[in-house]
Amino acid sequence: MDITKFVQLSLGRWRSQRSAHHLAFAHFEQVISTIDIVPVASDDPEVVALCKSYEIAPELATVPFRMTWEGESDWEEEEISQGTTILVPIPDPNEPQKGKLLRDRGYAETIPSVGNYQINEEGVFSLLTPYDRAMAEEKIWFCGDNVRFRVSLIKTSAGSGVVTASFSSEIRSLNKEKKS
Repeated sequence: MDITKFVQLSLGRWRSQRSAHHLAFAHFEQVISTIDIVPVASDDPEVVALCKSYEIAPELATVPFRMTWEGESDWEEEEISQGTTILVPIPDPNEPQKGKLLRDRGYAETIPSVGNYQINEEGVFSLLTPYDRAMAEEKIWFCGDNVRFRVSLIKTSAGSGVVTASFSSEIRSLNKEKKS
């Protein structure tokens, strides 16, 4: 599997259930969310600007996409977590299963970020993203066309200690209607 196939399999609306252990707070959290993943044109002004901000030629962008999410947590019951980010894969020309993933809004910190990804022979997408104060490690894999799993670790910036560990199961919504 390469990044194009992985992104194509990921497109759509996903219903996600995430269990997270926040070791720093000795707290367990459950989050239910909706995630929309839609393609974005390679010449979209946001894609071009993101590439240029990292001094990467926009024509190297492959299958850029937008991810939008809205979720509810049992930790902050009154608060709805929501956001959107543009993601731009830049495959390694010599090793198509590896590359960089540009984001205008990161996962562990809400700042622009660049992670390194690779897809192994079983189709598991692994992403390692350094931030200012943390390091995020994610793995995503499919167990069918409409079911995928995601494991995330937020580590200290040196990568020596785990701050948060989470597991998500995500089911693709086959209903074509958008929620209001």
